[in-house]
Amino acid sequence: MANSTQTILIGTTKGAFLLRQGPDGWRATGPHCNGWRIAHVVSDGSNIYAGGGDEWSGAGIYRSSDHGETWSFSKLTSGKMDEWAAGDPDFAAMINWDATPPPFGDSFSAVWSLHAAHGLVYAGTNPAQLLISNDCGATWQQNEAIAAFEGRDQWNPGAAGLVLHTIVTSPEDPRKLWLAVSAAGVFASEDGGASFERRNRLSNAEACEGHIHPAAPANGDTGLCVHNMQRAPGDLLYQQNHHGVWRSNDGGRHWDDITDGLPSTFGFPLALDPEDDQTIWTFPLNGDSQGRFPPDAKAAVWRSTDGGASWQAQRNGLPQAAWFTVLRQAMAATPSHVAFGTNTGSVFLTRDRGESWVEVARHLPTILSVEMAAL
Repeated sequence: MANSTQTILIGTTKGAFLLRQGPDGWRATGPHCNGWRIAHVVSDGSNIYAGGGDEWSGAGIYRSSDHGETWSFSKLTSGKMDEWAAGDPDFAAMINWDATPPPFGDSFSAVWSLHAAHGLVYAGTNPAQLLISNDCGATWQQNEAIAAFEGRDQWNPGAAGLVLHTIVTSPEDPRKLWLAVSAAGVFASEDGGASFERRNRLSNAEACEGHIHPAAPANGDTGLCVHNMQRAPGDLLYQQNHHGVWRSNDGGRHWDDITDGLPSTFGFPLALDPEDDQTIWTFPLNGDSQGRFPPDAKAAVWRSTDGGASWQAQRNGLPQAAWFTVLRQAMAATPSHVAFGTNTGSVFLTRDRGESWVEVARHLPTILSVEMAAL
């Protein structure tokens, strides 16, 4: 696109925002999507998709084909709002309620993740289901392999619920697909989603014994409470989970602990340099029951340039008295930029691979996701 510019796509608790740089600095437009709780915003280069919802509104996905100027909406499930409107004509009129039954009834409350690849758009929900669209989000079908996965009734939800929060695909092979579900673990398909298998095995189970935390590695598996996952070429996977950062060299069949060198085992986001599969960024937090803010309240993004063998703190430009949280989908990387958003409404950006950071937005609502696209 000749006139494309780097755009930061932001999902928040009060709608989607688009952050672009102009002659007078960075400017955010929004809130888009009628102020809905938007958990994730992505682009396929032609369209922007924003997914979200909650128990009140039900789940839905917005789409814009004109860089965020206008949006269409697909309501996927009903919520308490629909229940109220069905029994109260005045309330229904006030909210301009559409009585058309949504395609998935009330089977899930929110869309948590989106991913576009190979002409398809994928959506992950809470509770965990995988939806797929082959018409740019106009219609959606539920993936039956995940819906009917053997032993699904034994999956244990995390604190935010049973959330399908990460979807990654192979650019080289459209049949390969990986999912992360909190707190059921990693699932992989090599037949385009016709079947899935769990991939949570430790490469060295004996070295990971002795932890007592319920999300820690146990019984030969990594902690099943996955927080984020990224894929590099050659089926190289990285994940940040509830109890460390992990690497798999074989598409998730075995996982190695690469947490050593980080200040804590707990964190949410993870970003991968799309042109260097050994360079990753994460944002450690002090612990799940210690406030979930940076260790010692000193904000730092930690970078590894050797696939997790060593880590370096990057603090230049970041506040050193900070009690914010960076959530699981709130960090993204391109070959030239890394950006992350905080639950206090700030967006920080680096153009030099983390050597220095600048705050490019502040006072937004709680930021749930950050992605970048050329639009």
